[in-house]
Amino acid sequence: MKERLQSHLNQLVRDRDPYLATAGHFYVQQYIRLELEQWGEVETHQFQIRGNTHQNLILNLPPLSTRGKEGRLAPILIGAHYDAVPGSPGADDNATGVAVLLELAKAFAAEPARYPVRLLAFDMEEYGLLGSREYATELQQQRQPLRLMLSLEMLGYCDSTPGSQHYPVGLKYFYPNRGDFIALIGNLPTIPDLMHLSRHIRKTGTPSEWLPVPNRGLIVPQTRFSDHSPFWDRGYRAIMVTDTAFLRNPHYHQGSDRIDTLDIDFLTGVCRGLIQGIRHL
Repeated sequence: MKERLQSHLNQLVRDRDPYLATAGHFYVQQYIRLELEQWGEVETHQFQIRGNTHQNLILNLPPLSTRGKEGRLAPILIGAHYDAVPGSPGADDNATGVAVLLELAKAFAAEPARYPVRLLAFDMEEYGLLGSREYATELQQQRQPLRLMLSLEMLGYCDSTPGSQHYPVGLKYFYPNRGDFIALIGNLPTIPDLMHLSRHIRKTGTPSEWLPVPNRGLIVPQTRFSDHSPFWDRGYRAIMVTDTAFLRNPHYHQGSDRIDTLDIDFLTGVCRGLIQGIRHL
């Protein structure tokens, strides 16, 4: 798994802003499509922004035992955005999330979970969560239920130095000051899932902390900075899985956000823990 994650990162980490690095953006989009197509038909969810067409890529995987139930079981939606800010190769933000998304596709195609799994590569996150907002709006309009939404948002930066982890006001008294854990941040209905997923991640040897937030995260705006928040806003159960981004990683949105700043062993542990946790939901 570690070697496959490294291989994905080698392809994904490049300038890929959808307007200012169109070649890199197209390359990454096609790489994701080809990887997902190994496991099933990839659907394209198109949306328009200022006259331009953008694409979210979707792969649906069936549950462990279908028996005609797949139409009645609400899916677990797992998403990661593949765009990056201008001038940054976006290794942690968010090639790590996409790399894990591709590994989850492989894992749940080979050994299905109890629930259907829907994998989504979102575009235009860096322009205001636009891809996920468009998709969540359509789900709500069509009254489609979800068992859970997971947003994979920066998963590979780890720093065990004391004082390396920062927090929004007040939270530092309750959580570690070393940036060596993966964080799970969910709305209140996800509390049982937060506890479950965190426990399974810890079993793989990767430290994990979890935080439930009320009122769609509005009292702690930093908890809303990823593709889960449009799902919160539309009443879905949703969790962000993150290394906490700018609260830990000094390379956030910088040209220095490169592969050599990542901890691939940490990333691999996060991936293994998510597979185990999702499989047992």
